Amino acid sequence: MQVKVFANLRQICGGVTVEVHPDGDRVIDVLEKMILMFPPLEEEIFTEERKLKPFVHVYINGRNIIHEDDLQTKVTETDQFALFPPVAGG
Repeated sequence: MQVKVFANLRQICGGVTVEVHPDGDRVIDVLEKMILMFPPLEEEIFTEERKLKPFVHVYINGRNIIHEDDLQTKVTETDQFALFPPVAGG
């Protein structure tokens, strides 16, 4: 599965897209595999309680997972997966 990453996550992950082969079929499985690949990603996206940090967004096929089953949302190899970090502006 290809995951598109944005902003500072591109530096952590070494590019715009990351090829991920998760051990399961949920959003959390994809994110856990990405953390194994890029350990600094963990502190950027997760709280200590293993929830997404505020303003971190995951979109599957253009739909925010908060409108689905959050981290338990099912994904397939062909889904469009996008990971956005918090972005501040002024």
